[in-house]
Amino acid sequence: MKNVFDLNDVNELIQRVNQLSASSIPQWGKMNVAQMLAHCNVTYEMAFENKHPKPNAFVKLMLKLFVKNKVVTDAPYGQNGQTAPQFIIKDDKDFETEKKRLIAYITKTKQLGASHFEGKESHSFGPLNQTEWNNMFYKHLDHHFRQFGV
Repeated sequence: MKNVFDLNDVNELIQRVNQLSASSIPQWGKMNVAQMLAHCNVTYEMAFENKHPKPNAFVKLMLKLFVKNKVVTDAPYGQNGQTAPQFIIKDDKDFETEKKRLIAYITKTKQLGASHFEGKESHSFGPLNQTEWNNMFYKHLDHHFRQFGV
């Protein structure tokens, strides 16, 4: 798996973002490209901002037991998988705004570095190590970039 803390891999991710256009068409799924970018930004909002309500103890336990390993391992996501409610983007989004936000989040993650994420509390899963954070960030981006052919 590529590394969101490695400059070359980060540059490749940003290059893939820049290959998208406001008229990019998905190969599967329901989101348009601006909604997909906003959807990808949710992962970073949960990591860096206090914007989304945290799950209660019971829900967090269920997420850790049944979802965490699907998210933080290097096994790729399948197409048209189930999406958590806070990741569902139904309203219109501005492509350029969401694109800039995503590039800024990708850049911020690289600048903070892997050590910043070692043991950092995840919004939904509790403490994760740097490899789990990397896998979560990278494979989610890669999944949606492939969805849009980049």
